[in-house]
Amino acid sequence: MLLPGIFFLIVFAIYPILWIVKNMFYHYTSFGDYAFSGIDNFLKLMQDELFWNACKNTVVYAAGKMVITIPLAFIFAFILNSKLKGRMAYRTVIFMPTIISVSVMSMVFYLIFNPYNGSVNQVLMALGLIEKPINWFDSSHSMATVLFVAVWGAVGNYMIYFLSGLQTISKEVYESAEIDGATGWKKLRYITIPMMAPISQMVIMLALTQAFKDYENIMVLTGGGPDYKTEVLYLYIYRLFFPMGDAGGNVVLQYGYGSAVSFVTAILVGIITAVYLRWSRNMNDAA
Repeated sequence: MLLPGIFFLIVFAIYPILWIVKNMFYHYTSFGDYAFSGIDNFLKLMQDELFWNACKNTVVYAAGKMVITIPLAFIFAFILNSKLKGRMAYRTVIFMPTIISVSVMSMVFYLIFNPYNGSVNQVLMALGLIEKPINWFDSSHSMATVLFVAVWGAVGNYMIYFLSGLQTISKEVYESAEIDGATGWKKLRYITIPMMAPISQMVIMLALTQAFKDYENIMVLTGGGPDYKTEVLYLYIYRLFFPMGDAGGNVVLQYGYGSAVSFVTAILVGIITAVYLRWSRNMNDAA
């Protein structure tokens, strides 16, 4: 009974990792030629401005997404955990984006934010908030636009985690606090938030790893542009493995170098995750 699972693990997890480890020491061209290059791919990576630019953009994107998404998801969960009329309908509406294809969702938002006839500019102009259409995909607004779409698509997922955690807190705890004279804010500060710590740690870890792996919405909305302003690591890796134009219009296909970039990226994400887990464990010990 374990054989099917073992088979898929080997084919879709172990074999790709071994393939990456092998090819990051080779130079591969679009003509199918392999040539052993040693650590040349890693030396090239150290001097690759596009890679370091993608690292910077990834950190900005991941930090912005987490800072907005996690507090917003907790607020929604806290509100919808109360005796709010129609709360099931609100939960469904907020959770709905998480089951929509990222590509489809991004294409819809591309039309909504279209600088020429998009509904966002039309509404803002009708309200008198702007005088002329804004190009939401230029160098000044592109990162904010992709972050808005990312938050819209992710907040419902993390809201469900927080909601499940809130529902595990016993009502007797709140009743005891009320007898002692605790107000709504004090109950939130000294009961809800501390007792939600395990769920919060899990949500932050999931959000952290997912934010560093995002690229589909960026690929559809901006393609990494303009001028590589929204090029993130996983989108950069995607371009190296698949024959498509990059954010500057160049066609790139480098399996060997792409393998090296993938390996280093996995190491970086692993280090960041390990640092967070160590920090959260120290926080638990201190508490």
